[in-house]
Amino acid sequence: MAQDAKEIFEAIIERVKVLDPVNSRSWFDSLSLRTFNGGLLEINCPDSQSAHFLQSDCINGFTLAAQQITGHLVTVKFNSENTDQKSKTAKSTGTDFRLHPDYTFDNFVVGPCNRLAHASCVAVSKALGTTYNPLFIYGTVGLGKTHLLHAVCREALNSLPNAKIQFLSCEEFVNRFISAIGQGSLPEFKSQYRTVDLLVIDDVQFLQERDQSQEEFFHTFNALYNNRSQIVLSADAAPGEIPTLPERLTSRFKCGLVARIDAPSYETRIAIVQNKARLRGMKISDEASEYIAGQVKANIREIEGALTTLYALVGNSGQEITKDFARVALGDSQTDKNITITDIIKAVTTYYDVRPADLQSKKRSQSITMPRQICMYLARSLTSHSLEEIGGHLGGRDHTTVMHACGKIAELEQSSEKIQAQLVELTKRITK
Repeated sequence: MAQDAKEIFEAIIERVKVLDPVNSRSWFDSLSLRTFNGGLLEINCPDSQSAHFLQSDCINGFTLAAQQITGHLVTVKFNSENTDQKSKTAKSTGTDFRLHPDYTFDNFVVGPCNRLAHASCVAVSKALGTTYNPLFIYGTVGLGKTHLLHAVCREALNSLPNAKIQFLSCEEFVNRFISAIGQGSLPEFKSQYRTVDLLVIDDVQFLQERDQSQEEFFHTFNALYNNRSQIVLSADAAPGEIPTLPERLTSRFKCGLVARIDAPSYETRIAIVQNKARLRGMKISDEASEYIAGQVKANIREIEGALTTLYALVGNSGQEITKDFARVALGDSQTDKNITITDIIKAVTTYYDVRPADLQSKKRSQSITMPRQICMYLARSLTSHSLEEIGGHLGGRDHTTVMHACGKIAELEQSSEKIQAQLVELTKRITK
């Protein structure tokens, strides 16, 4: 029976990789079965951050995979050996954020575009409040700022497990401040953010045109700085270039180290492609890496989008991605185009000669159901829309329907050369 449960678990892991290519990672193979009893599947994870990532980002995929493999309703729970201890530490230190398991210093590709920012983040994470304080990282979207902030928090916690850390977006800070005003809990709010060892705020440009929040952040900054607590900030522009931000704030942001992140060079982009492919467990040739790096020039998120498209096409088959395959799958101008669900619906309805209204209807004939499911699959693969958003565009269907459709098409892609050819052709049309 134990052997049966182990085989079922291994089949579930393989199915998840097909159902959810966006979130699939090579370290899924290190997950192990804890218990599978009474409809409850408990999975052991390498660490608490992996468990948090799986619970927040992958729970739908694992649940659907488990139900497809077993044919029964299954509840999935993720555990790690140190989850309980981490939870106790979080409560005692006030650390309540979640770190992405991919966002570590080891997984950050360093190049001329980001060397100063990376080195300064490593330095402050090892000596809070004594090296560069504050540290201000800026650059346009998708260049790795958030990755570095996660890495700073992770390294600081590894060095000082009992450190009191707060890591949140500036929007969260503002919203929590407004909520504290409404609930009459400002003293608690001030205590929470003015007594930490490390405060990390992402997208601090969100403070612009928010006078009362600026005032609160000004006093929070002063309290931390005077207490020699570490402050790390990120923004999409340099301190003096954020509109409507008062001089008293910008002068404080500039009193430490200000480090810019630029767009990665061609060589750095090649390394990023190879690194992110490795994290997903993908085999990719050097020529394919060079091709993708040549096509994607704006930011790292577009590289991730290109790799997601390729992963969705090859799945977990172990097939090496060649340059020719990447060229056909992505199209020469794929990364320059902002693909929408409307683009996908238009391409699919034209290809299968059906009407958009048919895809949004309740019709269940095979001639309508298959194009509708392919729409859902391509939208999941080629866009960043959530399952709920995809279902909303296709007749208001719920996320479980979209997950089922993606799973079915992914299976057909592996077993049917006809469907695989159709998906490649549709992807080419949508991305050209």
